[in-house]
Order: sequence, then C-alpha cells, then structure tokens
Amino acid sequence: MSNPPPLPLTELNNPLSAQIDQMTTREILGLINAQDQQVIDAVRAELDHITAAADAIYARLTQGGRLIYAGAGTSGRLGVVDASEMPPTYNVSPDRVIGLIAGGETALIRSVEGAEDRVELGSADMTRLNVNARDAVVGIAASGRTPYVIGALQQAKTRGALAISFACTYPAPIHAVADLYIAPLTGPEVVEGSTRMKAGTATKLVLNMLSTTVMIKLGKTYGNLMVDLQPTNQKLRERARRIVERATGLDAARAQHLLDECGDTKTALVAQLARVSPTAARARLSRAQGSVRRALEQPE
Repeated sequence: MSNPPPLPLTELNNPLSAQIDQMTTREILGLINAQDQQVIDAVRAELDHITAAADAIYARLTQGGRLIYAGAGTSGRLGVVDASEMPPTYNVSPDRVIGLIAGGETALIRSVEGAEDRVELGSADMTRLNVNARDAVVGIAASGRTPYVIGALQQAKTRGALAISFACTYPAPIHAVADLYIAPLTGPEVVEGSTRMKAGTATKLVLNMLSTTVMIKLGKTYGNLMVDLQPTNQKLRERARRIVERATGLDAARAQHLLDECGDTKTALVAQLARVSPTAARARLSRAQGSVRRALEQPE
C-alpha cells in the first residue's frame, strides 16, 4: 500500500497556536497579527515569479486577450472580487477580466458541496468561455491541489492559453500543469487548514499586484492617478474632478467645467495639458491606445 502524498504547507499544524483556545482575546489577536506579518515576506520572496506572470498577462491583453481567474472557495471568491473591481476602477469591459468560482455565482455566498472536487467543471468553464491562445488563466488554489483548478489549467493549456498557477505551497499538483507559477509560502494557519487567513491574505495581495500592474502598463493611470475610472456615483464623480484638479492645477470649478466639456477624465487632461481641443485630445488618445502619457508625448 502506497503512502499518502505529503500534506501541503497550508494544511500543517501551527505549534505556536496549539493552545490558542486558552489564550486571552488580546493574546489571540497578537498571535494572528504576528502570523500575518509573515505574509508580506512570503509575497516579497515571489516577486520574480509575480513579475514574470504580470508581464505575460500584459502581453496577452495587448493582443486583445483576457485575464481569467479560476478558483474555489476563498480563492475563487477573491478572484471574482478582483475581476469585478476592474470595470469601475479602470474602465475595463467585464469580459476582459473574468473571475470564475467552482459552483458558479451561488458559491460566492454559500458553499456548493463537491464542486471544487470535479476536474471536469474547471475544464467545462474554459470550454464555455472559448479560452484561446490570446488568454491568460490564473488558477488559484491555496493548497495547490484543487481538482476544479487543475481541470481549468489543463484545458487552458490544451487550448493554447497561458496557464499560471497560484498556491501557498510548493511543489503542488497545480504547479505541475502550469506554464508559470506563484507560490508564497505562508506556512501553517493559526487555525489548522483555515486558508481564508494567511493564504487568503497572500492571495489578495498578489491579485492586487497582478491586476494593478497590468492596468498601469496598459495606460490606465497617469502617474498614480486613476484616470480611467467610471464616474458612476457621486464619490467617483468627485474623484474624477479632483484628478483633473491635481493633474492640471485648475481649481474645482474650472476642473468641473473642463470635465463637462470633454466628457471624460482622460480627454480633459490631454486637452488641458496639451492645449488642444477635446476633439484633438480624443484623437491623440486613440493613437496612443488610451494612454494619457503617450498622448501628451505626441508631436504637435
């Protein structure tokens, strides 16, 4: 009889919290906080792998491809959250950055028993989306062995897509089926196996890094200003005005007038900073693939 495979790091017992049920509230919180501090170092150790993944995702998106996250449980929910924040933050179409979770939308708020254990569901989701060679698929599984994620990555590779694995353990089955991998080693959780904790925090950090970096490289910011936001509520409309104020030096009233005249933040910035009409500003932005920086660098 063969021995079972070794447990992933995320499933090991943490000796520092063995008596946590006997600790005071302050002691519990202090221990959790001390453990969380390890996450930053674990992610930092993976910066080379995160860089390779970000550059590869960017290359696909510049060719009209998509970024697709696939995960289960906490991992899947975090992927869906990151994807859902791209349209309002960076004016990206919802079909360009997609979050998939085993079990579908129901699994976002309650567990769908058994969905993550089915390889064929991950494969079917890739087929349903017609994943192709221009796409990048990030399979997220804290333990590194979720069948749904393995199925998604395998099918993605079969279809020619870039397959990137994310897990908080190494080696792992999902890394074996991926082109690139990211593996911050966050170690055993304070509560054994509760990967919504350190592993979940690492996942959120890395997804933030990937999507934000790619959006910056796509020209979705001007400096550190969120110039491609969709001003769909009062808070975002005020932010758009402040961005124009900050980048141009105009006062609030003049910035708002410029926004109203130009219709969007990017056009307003290029029109004011290049001293051109809104029509000319839009033409510059079109030639610069939407990048304010590149639009401003164009010759007169």
